[in-house]
Amino acid sequence: MKILYEDNHIIIVNKASGEIVQGDKTGDEPLSETIKNYIKVRDNKPGQVFLGVVHRLDRPVSGVVVFAKTSKALTRLNAMFASGDVHKTYWAVSRNKPPKDSDTLVHYISSVERNNKSYASTTPKDGAKEARLKYSLIASSERYNLLEVNLMTGRKHQIRVQLSSIGCPVKGDLKYGDKRSNPDGSISLHARRITFVHPVSKKEIDVTAPVPEGDNLWKALEDAATHKTANE
Repeated sequence: MKILYEDNHIIIVNKASGEIVQGDKTGDEPLSETIKNYIKVRDNKPGQVFLGVVHRLDRPVSGVVVFAKTSKALTRLNAMFASGDVHKTYWAVSRNKPPKDSDTLVHYISSVERNNKSYASTTPKDGAKEARLKYSLIASSERYNLLEVNLMTGRKHQIRVQLSSIGCPVKGDLKYGDKRSNPDGSISLHARRITFVHPVSKKEIDVTAPVPEGDNLWKALEDAATHKTANE
C-alpha cells in the first residue's frame, strides 16, 4: 500500500493489482481493512477506525483509490462520484492499435451476475445503461499500445468491455478477449489520475499514481508517453 495523499478527511492510495478494495466472498483481507489497521497502529488510535469506501477498482486493476476518513467526507464524496464531479483518467495497454488515434465511445452495457461479465451494444437494449468514454493513443512500442482513457460514466467493467468492442482488449484480460494472461494475474489497466474539489476544504485535489513497479513494459510505455508529450 502506497499513500499518495492524506489529510484529516480523505486518504488516497495506489492499489496494487490483486488487491480487493472491499470485502467479498473470497474472504481475503480488503484494502479498506489494511488501511484501517495501518492508521490504527500509526496513530495509536483506541477503538475502531472509520474508513468509508467511496469507489472501487476491479481486483486485477491497479492505481488510484480514494477513501473517506470521516462520515462528512464520505457523504459528500458519494454525491460527487454520483454526479460526475470526480474526474478519473486510466491508462490501458493493448496489443492491438485502435482504429482511430482518439475517439469517443458510446455503448449500452448490460451486466450478467451469473458470470460476472458485462456486454456492450452499439444500440439501446432493455436494462442496458449508456456508457461513454474518451480515449487517446499516447504511446506505442513494437508490440503494444498505451491508451489514455477518460471515463464519462461509471459502469461495471466499462473500460474493459468498451475497448474490447473496438478490437483492443486490455493486455492480460482473458475475460474480454485478450489472447494471454499476465504472469501475475493482473490486467494492464491502471487508474492513473484523479481530480476533484476536496469535499471539506474545497481545494483542488489532483493525484497521479505511478505505474506498477518492476514492470518493464509499463515503464517503457510511460517513458514513451512522457517523451511524446515533451516533444509536442
